[in-house]
Amino acid sequence: MAPCVLASFDWSEAKLHSGSGTGVGKKHWPMGQTDFGEAKRRIAQLRDEINYHAYRYHTLDDPVISDAEYDRLMGELRALEEAHPPLVTPDSPTQRVGAQPMDQFEKVVHPVPMTSLGNAFDDEDLQAWLVRIGRLLPDDISVTDLAFVVEPKFDGLAVALTYENGILLRGATRGNGVEGENVTANLRTVKNIPLRIPASSAGPSPPSRIEVRGEIYIPIADFNELNRRQSERGERLYANPRNAAAGAVRQLDSRITAQRPLAFFAYAIGYVEGVQQEPEGHAIGCQWEALDYLRRLGFPVNPDIKRSRDLEEVLDFIHQWTERRQDLPYEADGVVVKVDAFALQELLGVVGNAPRWAIAYKFPAREATTKLLRIDVNVGRTGVLTPYAVLEPVNVGGVTVRQASLHNFEDLARKDVREGDTVIIKRAGDVIPQVVKPILDLRLPDSQPYQLPERCPSCGEPAVKPEDEVAVYCVNAACPAQLVRRVEYFVSRGAMDIEGFGIRIAQQLIQEGLIRDVGDIYALDEKRDQLLALEGFAEKKIDNLLAAIQASKSQPLERVATALGIQGIGNVVARALVGAFPSMEALASVGVEELEAVEGIGPHIAHSVVDWFSRPRHQQVVEKLRRAGLQMEAETAALSPQPLAGLTFVITGTLPAMSRDQAKAFIEAHGGKVTNSVSRQTDYLLLGENPGGKLAKAQSLGTKIIGEDELRVLAGQ
Repeated sequence: MAPCVLASFDWSEAKLHSGSGTGVGKKHWPMGQTDFGEAKRRIAQLRDEINYHAYRYHTLDDPVISDAEYDRLMGELRALEEAHPPLVTPDSPTQRVGAQPMDQFEKVVHPVPMTSLGNAFDDEDLQAWLVRIGRLLPDDISVTDLAFVVEPKFDGLAVALTYENGILLRGATRGNGVEGENVTANLRTVKNIPLRIPASSAGPSPPSRIEVRGEIYIPIADFNELNRRQSERGERLYANPRNAAAGAVRQLDSRITAQRPLAFFAYAIGYVEGVQQEPEGHAIGCQWEALDYLRRLGFPVNPDIKRSRDLEEVLDFIHQWTERRQDLPYEADGVVVKVDAFALQELLGVVGNAPRWAIAYKFPAREATTKLLRIDVNVGRTGVLTPYAVLEPVNVGGVTVRQASLHNFEDLARKDVREGDTVIIKRAGDVIPQVVKPILDLRLPDSQPYQLPERCPSCGEPAVKPEDEVAVYCVNAACPAQLVRRVEYFVSRGAMDIEGFGIRIAQQLIQEGLIRDVGDIYALDEKRDQLLALEGFAEKKIDNLLAAIQASKSQPLERVATALGIQGIGNVVARALVGAFPSMEALASVGVEELEAVEGIGPHIAHSVVDWFSRPRHQQVVEKLRRAGLQMEAETAALSPQPLAGLTFVITGTLPAMSRDQAKAFIEAHGGKVTNSVSRQTDYLLLGENPGGKLAKAQSLGTKIIGEDELRVLAGQ
């Protein structure tokens, strides 16, 4: 059989009909002075540009214009469409915000069934699969002649996207494989799903009709941030990224879906009609070429997919990802192995509901069974009481687990988890271990349902549960557990980043009365004698701690705003607030309406900010921080050229002098960009001790690898 040739295409050379693709220097039509024909032409031009830049940002992670320029283009398009409603089309970039709620989803019959996969759990299972398909091959083809495509198996929600003449017509869930649900309105909100193909006019002409299959997922970092915001608001936490993604896609109100950090990877073509042939007349003959074709149409395709020539290469890929699964930025529960050639796929066919030509090699389970010894309650920095399980130690995915999350009391009651139960524990990615469910057949006969705590376990004051909230609170402002958590958050990496100042030191200093609020941290240099009298505090430890506290005074205003611990305010929101109100004084005096006018700030956060600054106790804390010399005004952006501008970095391992957050801030302050995963768009891997799998990926791609000293040289220091 003829080999399946990989066609090449360099997106970096892509240009738009309207110019260089940067959007800079284009003619801007004055509002109110455009006739219908001019508006139509300009709208088409803007859509081309915006689609191209969205593709570079969301799919390639390699933008070529600033966010401000992108927003300006989008604002111009939105204004023109508002002025000319007949020109608004479903594929316009402005239509990703979500539509009015629906009563229910329509059913969709898949023209080609979406099959499931058989499983392999070890190397022997995979070899047995290869032997089985070998028996079905023609006499002139041996299994040693086969090529395979190996792909990380995303743990998300499978969907099918149907396009007619390049326009997204319908998006459907897999359902039972034969019939799914029409979730088009929701899938239109996913930013890296093209509403029109190709994503740039430089790509190949779209076929007359194509069904693109893929997975909706939530990146692990975005999932953790989503749950952090849920916890801050005292709302239900999501069990795992897959459930959160599936729930978001099946929202009847697509405006809610638009608020979730969903992403998409394309992995197959369901069917295609009217393909425009390549100039050399080469047709798509295998999975590898299909993936390349999808890339060139503008769909995001996982860069970790590999083509292998034999079983040894396949097993090597599987073993690497089994060891490095923690390095993946998304949840994966295995590796999918596919026979590459479509002709052989058709020959091998389907048995039951699974193709013979593909199999899923499953990673070792991250679930285990153990005894729940007792249910304890944690007191958060905002007073939220959160239950957690104390367990008999058990190994889950290579890690010994002694405690697991129970999310909140409502979730605890829904699952009916009780002390003494034998429970299933799950560990997913970097998410804290969680109790999945009790095994009811093993429940003790005298077990009792868990009762909501009537008092705070730290201070003994009554616990309160507002009628319209899931959370249970301790409302005692002097509760010592809350102060410990507030201090812990204040000094954490994402806030003031005071190295060496952990929760144990916070507990010790609070217990000794040396800290009564976070402002007292900056008065510890006046209490050196008292620190020396504490257990575990020697001269060197005190010197290091005080130096770290002093160094934190240079943290920018957005970090100070984050560290205050205002409910709903993390790094991203703090950056938006400081961008709109560039001083602590301005932020403290702003009203709800002004806050809601800032993009990304809703009524909940606006009221939270105003309420926090209105309290005299908080005002006193801010004044202490001001007197201590913390940054109370935003830094003015440098006007001179930034030496790292246009460069993309990935950080791995432990750096000698900087934390990861400090390194990220350093790179961004000098104009660079930091991403989470290594790709062909990565310019430098910043390498520290004990690196993860990112080092091997960078070496395989030929990415430049530098240390902290070389980074400083690049930045001109």
